[in-house]
Parts: sequence; C-alpha cells; structure tokens
Amino acid sequence: MTARIAVPLPKAYLLLNHGPTVLVSSAHGNRRNVMAAAWNMALDFDPPKVAVVIDKATLTRELVEASGEFVLNVPARQQAALTLAVGTQSGREVDKFSIVGAGATAASAVGAPLIEGCLAWLECRVIAEPHIEKTYDLFLGQVVAAWADPEAFSNGRWHFPDEQRRSIHYQAGGNFFATGDTFEV
Repeated sequence: MTARIAVPLPKAYLLLNHGPTVLVSSAHGNRRNVMAAAWNMALDFDPPKVAVVIDKATLTRELVEASGEFVLNVPARQQAALTLAVGTQSGREVDKFSIVGAGATAASAVGAPLIEGCLAWLECRVIAEPHIEKTYDLFLGQVVAAWADPEAFSNGRWHFPDEQRRSIHYQAGGNFFATGDTFEV
C-alpha cells in the first residue's frame, strides 16, 4: 500500500479542488466495485462534503445505495490505463479488481476499499438526497476520513514528485491530461 498521511477534514476539499478524475470504490456484503468518474467536486469545508455522478445503471450505484458509503480515490497518471478500464467495463460482467489488477486495502471509516497506488483517498458517507439521486444521478457525501500520499500532498499543497505521480483529468475518447505545475500569483 502506498504510504498515506491523514488530511484534516476541513482541508479535504484541497484533494479535489483542482478537478481530477476519481475512482469511486464501493462495497456491500461480499461484493465490491470500482468505476471512474470525471464528474465530481468538493462542496464544503466543515463538515466536508463532495458530489459525484453515479449512473443508475452501474453496479457502483447499486452498492452505494445499499451501503450508504463510497470512497473517492485520486489516481495518478501511471494509473490512466486502469482508470480507463474501470470506466469502460461493467462490474456486473467482470470483477474489475482482478481484471485490471487494482489492488485494494481496507478503509478506516467505511466499508468501501481504498485503491492502491492512488495519490489521495476520501472516505465518504452518503448524504441522502433521493430527488437529486434519482433525477440527476448526483450523490452527495460527507467526508469522514481523508488521506494523501505524502510524496504528492502535504501541508495542504500538491507537490507531485514526478510526471507519473500527477493527478489526471479525463477529456473523452480515451484522452487524459495530467495536472501541470503550480504557480503563485
């Protein structure tokens, strides 16, 4: 497992504020799944909240609705092929963890797993909003634990150690771009 440090919950928004594509992991009973989600965002500081779109046809949606929990995992550029694979295959048809080699470890506060090799992890409990879930496939979550790889994020700042350990952003058609260098104004 990648080393991780706790991120103070009021600062958890910093893990998503730059708009990365995430891997949404979920679990319920003896089933688990992971999917890619480009449509996600931080919503609040205290308590920290996030939003993510989870289509009604997905296994992830079924598991999130059953468990009331999920994890937003921030993948690195070196995980772009894995991100594309879990975003284009159905968890109802294949075990994505075995097919794409996505390693997982137990989370600290929720039943959904943390995806190994990621840059950051936000453990979330669903804030039930049935209307927006049904109408827009939009799920709100309260962040109950947040973690980061200290080589890429510490003291409230991203500092990517190399090109392969930058967060990624999905465009479409299998195309991504990596987060660029930070600069101060």
